[in-house]
Amino acid sequence: MNADAHPLVVRARELAADLLLPEAERVDQEGVPAGHVEAVKRSGLLGVVAPVEYGGSGAPAAVLRETAEILSGACCSTWFVQTQHHTPVQTLARSGLPVRERLLGPLARGELLSGVAYAHLRSFPRVPVRVRRRHGGWRFEGTVPWYTGWGLNDVMLLAGVTDADEALFAFAEARDQPGLTASPPMRLAALTAARTVSLELDGLWLPDDAVALRTPHARWAAGDRARTLNATPAVFGVAEAALSLLDEATAGPLRARVADVRRRAYALADDPAPHERAAERLAVRAEAYQVLGTATTAAVVAGGGRAMALTSRAQRLAREALFLLVQGQTTESRTAHLAALSGA
Repeated sequence: MNADAHPLVVRARELAADLLLPEAERVDQEGVPAGHVEAVKRSGLLGVVAPVEYGGSGAPAAVLRETAEILSGACCSTWFVQTQHHTPVQTLARSGLPVRERLLGPLARGELLSGVAYAHLRSFPRVPVRVRRRHGGWRFEGTVPWYTGWGLNDVMLLAGVTDADEALFAFAEARDQPGLTASPPMRLAALTAARTVSLELDGLWLPDDAVALRTPHARWAAGDRARTLNATPAVFGVAEAALSLLDEATAGPLRARVADVRRRAYALADDPAPHERAAERLAVRAEAYQVLGTATTAAVVAGGGRAMALTSRAQRLAREALFLLVQGQTTESRTAHLAALSGA
């Protein structure tokens, strides 16, 4: 089945048109409401790549990308809250540990929404969160600098580094509790609505049966690197949303550029050797950001002075584009992007 005709893609378009897009400017200023989360849960989109036997759809990567483009183009804040969910689902689908049977079904069916707290693992050998064995479980100490969806998520997939330099991932309830305290929500230039906080971990204890993954950090980092080499679908979703604000004479040539970069980016993402062609992947990723910046800048220019109003879709998309420049960024991708910008 063509991804465009997949039932979840159709459902994503309906959700975007009926709820997300009409409310996007208000959500940007007031925050993602619980009603948006409930609508996403009911839609089946949280189980897009989850195994069918656990209540998911088992859809191919192309469907996940297409739904991500649709949701991000309609309301990037809502997309960002729900996109965190797919990593815990995929982690559990590959896990042979007991927590799989407890949580994969509820997550696949959209009964629970999960956030993630693992980007700090990219700081290694610096260790913002240390995990140590304690009393038949694991004790977490340190600071999670960024956690999105606080107050919206039911559970979180929390990661730290053990004394043996292992990456350990375990599920916790996404709420203040002994050993876990959230900061007030951060005020950010974009996506403040996604309710991002930092988490202080002061002896949070999680039992063995909460653990979803325990692997050498070097092995985890290799897989993470493969994911961060490629352009995120949200880049193309926000770019297309910006182009929809332009007349066809302006949008046409830009749309062709977006389509060309998108085609090359997804061909690389589907390459069966994800660790190869790193330089090409990073170059295409940087090119995707460049065309995103051009599209959102054009939308602001076309909007004129009205684009400076907080009720303007053009300025919201331009701020969301700034956010996407650093979302999922690593030292390697930052270096490649800066080189592309400087012409080096």
